[in-house]
Amino acid sequence: MDLKTASALRRLRLVSAPEAVSFLVLLLCSVLKRTTDFNAVPVMGAVHGVLFVLYVLFWLDAWNRTKWSFGTAALYFVLSVLPTGGFFAERKLRRESENAVLAARAREEGIVNA
Repeated sequence: MDLKTASALRRLRLVSAPEAVSFLVLLLCSVLKRTTDFNAVPVMGAVHGVLFVLYVLFWLDAWNRTKWSFGTAALYFVLSVLPTGGFFAERKLRRESENAVLAARAREEGIVNA
């Protein structure tokens, strides 16, 4: 895995958890708006919107660089629209990047021909 691909995965991983948190907070703000006089939906909507756009941009970049199958790319996108999906995406991306690093080290040491 080259440096640009690793960076693309890292960016996607780093934005996935905050995007998930912002989604949950936005849902909470929506409930509070309906049940109380507290209305933070405009602010949280903007914050979540920016994080979601960043997630989609980083997802497209990672898909382009990693050459994921359509199914894998679709899974990461679906995880972005589920309220807690970003946490699962972050965990899965962390495992994927760790496995890629291990494979690269094995290739450098001549252990495998991958």
